[in-house]
Amino acid sequence: MSTQVSDPRRFGRVAVALGGDSAEREVSLDSGRNVLEALRASGVDAHPVDGIPALLDALRAGHYARVFNILHGRGGEDGVLQGALDSLRVPYTGSGVLGSALAMDKIRTKQVWQARGLPTPRYLAFGRGEDIAGALRELGFPAIVKPSHEGSSVGITRVFTEADVPAAIELAARYDGELVIEQLIDGDELTVGILDGVALPSIRIVPKGAFYDYHAKYVAEDTQYLCPGLDGAAEADVRALALTAFLATGCSGWGRVDLMRDRAGRNYLLEVNTTPGMTSHSLVPKAAAQVGIDFRTLCWRILETSLAREAP
Repeated sequence: MSTQVSDPRRFGRVAVALGGDSAEREVSLDSGRNVLEALRASGVDAHPVDGIPALLDALRAGHYARVFNILHGRGGEDGVLQGALDSLRVPYTGSGVLGSALAMDKIRTKQVWQARGLPTPRYLAFGRGEDIAGALRELGFPAIVKPSHEGSSVGITRVFTEADVPAAIELAARYDGELVIEQLIDGDELTVGILDGVALPSIRIVPKGAFYDYHAKYVAEDTQYLCPGLDGAAEADVRALALTAFLATGCSGWGRVDLMRDRAGRNYLLEVNTTPGMTSHSLVPKAAAQVGIDFRTLCWRILETSLAREAP
């Protein structure tokens, strides 16, 4: 996987979109600082822009030639920003409107995967005011309750018994949109980074605690990341499944697919992240490093994905 561009001037003046006002603002700021430093170290004329309103004002004024989008969560990762950039004919990194919007909606993502015959845990979708306790009993314990439109493990509750239901309802009620009740798979958590049509080595995540939650993702220093996460045919299979799932949702450029592998060796797709984290704890950089792509080169390669969106 070689770079397409050797001269940083080819990119022009680059806006690194970061921060914003989603529930993942702090993670985005951290990711953005790292990306900005890497691009500048490679000679790219890159500048931080916090949030979509400021970004669109700057673009309409002609200040930037393209956007490195590292806004996580609502607004920046759900097709809203992508649509605005398309309308302004400004090239940007990552997936377009369809892939971004679909991947951000866990329910519709699962429906696409099911239509394609791809494995995903059993689930139920429901809206505000519906009987979550009844839905949990129907699906069976253990289960996971999570908002359909959030990332970074925001708003997730693991429910093992009836006693856990009230806390799940209380936490989920903080977020708008639909909710997902999903079968909890007992096994290993895996993730596969995607870069320009290639699946990177899988990572098996081994948190010190019972689950890979927000703290384990972004704060804890004792989470283990085993890369590659599997061996031989099992590794090839999970990478092929991840790439198929990524493309099935209309995604492009770069991203990350999260999966579970149960004790019998069966893989289950969980979700696609179209703008994964680029922090010191993040997974795509770890997988890229396994195949000799350092962080600076990774940021360059991601920026190159914007070239495909240039006007002919």
